[in-house]
Amino acid sequence: MLICALPAMAAPASKTILLLGDSLSAAHNIPLDSGWPTLLQARLTQMRPEYRLVNASISGETTSAGLSRLPALLKQYHPAVVMLELGANDGLRGLPLSEIRRNLAAMVEQCDESGAKVLLLGIELPVNYGPPYRDGLRAIYTQLAGESHAARVPFLLQGVALDPKLMQEDGLHPTAAAQPRVLDNVWPELASLLGSKAAARESVKGKKEAAAAPHPRH
Repeated sequence: MLICALPAMAAPASKTILLLGDSLSAAHNIPLDSGWPTLLQARLTQMRPEYRLVNASISGETTSAGLSRLPALLKQYHPAVVMLELGANDGLRGLPLSEIRRNLAAMVEQCDESGAKVLLLGIELPVNYGPPYRDGLRAIYTQLAGESHAARVPFLLQGVALDPKLMQEDGLHPTAAAQPRVLDNVWPELASLLGSKAAARESVKGKKEAAAAPHPRH
């Protein structure tokens, strides 16, 4: 289990961002300091008001496990924003799409009830899972964002997943070198939620790069 709050001693006026994810956000097989959440915290520290990131991501996490942990995390940290990066392991196991959707919807609802804004970090499955299942999983994030007004990153590994140089040998996890690009995929939408002028300026670069990147196709 990986839970880290960076920096360890946050200023009293700082606000909290909670990240609930799986190995894609838990620095799988790379140095912890290289992971995109650590890079994000370094950027957040430069903002005023300052934000701290609580990374509660666990390798192998499913939407069901995330749903069971979320209430305690919301109670403990009272986050202003919750980033949900879950669904990849459900999909890799071929779990029913209805179950994945139900769990994610319940998490979004809990965050809404707590007063936290939500950012859904979408994922894509390998092409061998077939168009119907892949399209169905992708649609879950789109539909939930539309129904709940949550923000959404269409694909966390946009511009990374199809580049062998940026992926580990398993073909599922990005390398340390890819982490800045992953952060650039997340930053534009997160910046909008934070409402910071400085963040908004930083988001322009991320949006342009994301738009120019190739997208996985069937």
